[in-house]
Amino acid sequence: MTATHLGLPDLGGLSDVPTTDAPQKAKDYKSDQEVRWCPGCGDYIVLNTMQSFLPTLGLKPENIVFVSGIGCSSRFPYYMNTYGMHSIHGRAPAIATGLATSRPDLSVWVITGDGDALSIGGNHLIHALRRNVNFKILLFNNRIYGLTKGQYSPTSQEGMRTKSTPMGSLDHPFNPISLALGAEASFVGRALDSDKKGLTEVLTAAAQHRGSAFVEIYQNCPIFNDGAFDVLKDKDEAARRLIPLRPGEPITFGPEGEYGVVRSGFAGLETAKVSEVGLDNVVIHDPTVTDPAYAFALSRIGGQDLEHTPTGIFRQVSRTTYDDAARAQIAQATDAKPADLQALLRGNDTWTV
Repeated sequence: MTATHLGLPDLGGLSDVPTTDAPQKAKDYKSDQEVRWCPGCGDYIVLNTMQSFLPTLGLKPENIVFVSGIGCSSRFPYYMNTYGMHSIHGRAPAIATGLATSRPDLSVWVITGDGDALSIGGNHLIHALRRNVNFKILLFNNRIYGLTKGQYSPTSQEGMRTKSTPMGSLDHPFNPISLALGAEASFVGRALDSDKKGLTEVLTAAAQHRGSAFVEIYQNCPIFNDGAFDVLKDKDEAARRLIPLRPGEPITFGPEGEYGVVRSGFAGLETAKVSEVGLDNVVIHDPTVTDPAYAFALSRIGGQDLEHTPTGIFRQVSRTTYDDAARAQIAQATDAKPADLQALLRGNDTWTV
């Protein structure tokens, strides 16, 4: 499935990456490493989904790179039969920026978690999104520090009791989608680890997007925060709580589609019964709206209790990528005056230490 099939523009995210006509299967992307996550971890589903959808892109495995930071999710590169790097805590976006800027022939993916990306790596994350570097950031959000054995994270709920907050967390958690939109990310999406179809659709659209694509994945940690998203996986509760975002369609949800998203106040959105407001007043979803205020309002629907949770693509717009602009600038400078390293070293802008 392509971005076009999703009703979205194909923005050429893979236009520079060499393709192959040779048929591929999921096993072609499985490495020979033993997968070492706890039984029942949501990471298994995300890994399986990734290995299943990558063959549909028609790329060569040697032109795909996964860069991770530190955390349970950051073992991901070991399990992919592609190039990869297990980097340092929170710095994966910085390393991936250098890679994407210097190698336009690669499809670059950053694998991170809510602690790695939003705590020590928060600064790197927002600037990568602000610059619109052409890579994909997958944030595995389990609302806990799993690798270090159960401390609260930047997305843990207020009042949550953990090994580092025995009396309950005092922190107000990040909303990762709102944060990404505040940094003006050009692509922002959300999916559940258990929803392979929805996750595949979002990942495919992210791969096709040219620019920074940020995807939050709700992922279960069965050891230290088991059941954090169970209300979104229960059949009856999911129908009432999940709000699927389908481009070009009214934003309705509920077992019978009886609820919808409508405009509220100065620039907000809220949920209401369709029978009370009328289908004509339900918002038609359009992730290509240039102003991020619309997508931001969508991200504010619901809260920590997951009472209402939009999933799908919040925003997908086209703007110049940092790496394209950097390469154009280098080409322009080289054309104007060929590089002369010796002249630079012997010039006036030198000093002695």
